[in-house]
Amino acid sequence: MLNNIGLPGLLLIAVVVLVLFGRGKISSLMGEVGKGITAFKRGVKDGSEEIENADDTVARDITPETEKDKV
Repeated sequence: MLNNIGLPGLLLIAVVVLVLFGRGKISSLMGEVGKGITAFKRGVKDGSEEIENADDTVARDITPETEKDKV
């Protein structure tokens, strides 16, 4: 259904949104969207850095030694 919109349809939608909300409201909304995208990218970057810098404490063998292991 959305495959047939084309450029004229998108322009019509943009004009309707501009008339309904006004230029000031749309610009402030886009500013908030930009801040959200920036915060999301920062979070992804911080998460990946945290994973890369993690210690080797993930999978350690903590089973106690037996007499067989000591020999």
